Amino acid sequence: ESLDQLRAANHEIIYDPQLVDDQKRLLEVAHDADAIIVRRLTQVKGKLLDSMIHCKAVGRLGVGLDNIDVSTCHARGIEVIPAIGANARSVAEYVIATSMMLMRTAYLSTHEVINGQWPKERIDQGKEVLGSVLGIVGFGSIGQITADLALKMGFRVVANTYRKSSIDQPIIDGVTYATLEELITISDVVSLHLPYTAESKNLFNKSTIAKMKPGAILINTARGGIVDDDALIDAILRGHLSGAAIDVFENEPLAISPKYNNIPNLILTPHIAGITQQSEKRVNKVVVDRVLEVLANK
Repeated sequence: ESLDQLRAANHEIIYDPQLVDDQKRLLEVAHDADAIIVRRLTQVKGKLLDSMIHCKAVGRLGVGLDNIDVSTCHARGIEVIPAIGANARSVAEYVIATSMMLMRTAYLSTHEVINGQWPKERIDQGKEVLGSVLGIVGFGSIGQITADLALKMGFRVVANTYRKSSIDQPIIDGVTYATLEELITISDVVSLHLPYTAESKNLFNKSTIAKMKPGAILINTARGGIVDDDALIDAILRGHLSGAAIDVFENEPLAISPKYNNIPNLILTPHIAGITQQSEKRVNKVVVDRVLEVLANK
């Protein structure tokens, strides 16, 4: 639909999902492009950015901008267009769904039941979300929608805006604000929604995880590298944390990693928290609408 929308505006479209793996051709195509629309793997920096001499807009089908040299783009008059908010609902639903699965524990017993086991005793370990504390680290559009859903489910919500001052904190009924250290010590579930920067790299390391509430759950849908996965696994095996959901990894796709085998109450997904049929359409439309607007005005 979005490609048709671009063609209807009389633009010549080069659409090739494999282009990211053909650097030579990518540079050739980018040289003549008035706009480029990318996902996470295309690195809009260095040689690629230097080749984009006619480019007026870079559309990002997602919200993370760590694959784009934003400052250089701005300096060269290239507008960077992320799909802010377009996949927020999908990520929020992922957080709530995995929170509930991990808190109940028994939802992950399919393999045992198939093999003749009957782990009914784990039912006694399950918890309801009602009255439980969800801590949200990073309180942009995704964090705020996650908070809204969580409140409706009966969670108590504590948020940390990470780098923003208290003056910038949005007023949302039912949400209280805390320092990161306060948040992790009282939260039954901690969900990460912050960008990957030099400041946030390895933010949840062995020391940070050790301060989390015993029995807590950690959910990372932000970026790989924010969490030390080895420290996380160790905390689960020792029983300090009761589980985790990891949707993002420092190197993607994830290589064969035996270290994740036989870890109880662990959910691994391939960077799909923000991807649903509905969100894909929203993401594409938000970006294409703005790219067309930029091309019409420059």
